[in-house]
Amino acid sequence: MSTAEPPIEAVAAVTERLAVLLAAGVSPHAAWRYLAEEAAEAGQGLGAAGEPRPGHAGSRAHRATHLSARVHTRFGARSASEVERMTALTATVVRAAARAGAQGRSIPEAIRAAVAAKGGTGTAPSAGSEPATRPGRTGRTGRELRSERAWLALAAAWFVAGEAGAPLAATLRELATAFREQAQLERELAVALAGPRSTARLVGAMPVIAVLFGALLGFDTVHTLFFTPPGLACLGLGTLLVWAAGRWSASLVRRAARDTGGLGLTVELAAIAMTGGMAAERARALAAGAAERYLPAAGGIELAVVDAVLALSRRAGVPAGELLRSEARQARLRERSAGQQRAARLGVSLMIPLGLCVLPAFMLLGVLPLLLSVLSSTLRLF
Repeated sequence: MSTAEPPIEAVAAVTERLAVLLAAGVSPHAAWRYLAEEAAEAGQGLGAAGEPRPGHAGSRAHRATHLSARVHTRFGARSASEVERMTALTATVVRAAARAGAQGRSIPEAIRAAVAAKGGTGTAPSAGSEPATRPGRTGRTGRELRSERAWLALAAAWFVAGEAGAPLAATLRELATAFREQAQLERELAVALAGPRSTARLVGAMPVIAVLFGALLGFDTVHTLFFTPPGLACLGLGTLLVWAAGRWSASLVRRAARDTGGLGLTVELAAIAMTGGMAAERARALAAGAAERYLPAAGGIELAVVDAVLALSRRAGVPAGELLRSEARQARLRERSAGQQRAARLGVSLMIPLGLCVLPAFMLLGVLPLLLSVLSSTLRLF
């Protein structure tokens, strides 16, 4: 299993770097331009797949090491595989935003268009649209889809902050925190999966090892398994059990790795609008419109939370901005806690198909053919 950082970590790194540049007084379009220049320098000399371009000096290993270090410094990458991700969706979005800023066009719309074009869907990805741990019909994994939704969340926050006059730097810092919490959830799930998956692979290889071991001892287990009626019955039933174990395990993993796609982002959008000094109803309408355009998966549940917080604010006579931001943080904490619980349960749940399917398959494919071969050579049954 890959130990690379979740793709959403790159989004968090870029978002935080933008916040630092804006807080230092750099204009928004200049901040994007600086990041685009950094991306161009980091990707210089590499092709789309991370190979050195023809005509560039230096060995592949030297360039990979050098580029990995530069990506780590500038975009928060931890491994050489991050180079490919940075030069794909991340660099595409950064360049598109930089061009839009230089031309006076809408940066959020440029981000949205870049995500749609890179994803090949033409529409914004929604939560649950693809399985969370395997490629979908578009060839993208759930981790990549979450990364795309993170870019769309950045676009939505940028749009709301611009419309409401809210401070962009503080907005982006909060957003980067949300992205890093999502990345941490993905890491925790990967750790929880590592043990059960390794055990399943080892046990899955045991039937082959048993067959080879029997052959080394002088028993014709291969002939027994493939060319005798009892062996064929064991082969068919064992294969069916292995297939069922794979489907069952994949279903458990998808269920544990599911995400809401929101992480309190719609509530956060309303808080951003309130920070800019908007009236409560206008802030709600702006957040709802931005969520509908950029984050359709966030949906009406979070808007109901916004309504409840605004009602509490009116009854108590207190500003709604901090209440909304607090609710957004609570939503992220609840999502992280729920994800941790699902990851912890998954390690136990994956033992069920292992015990009910994989181990019986081992008996059918490895042990029984060996016993049948012993009986056949002793009693000449087949």
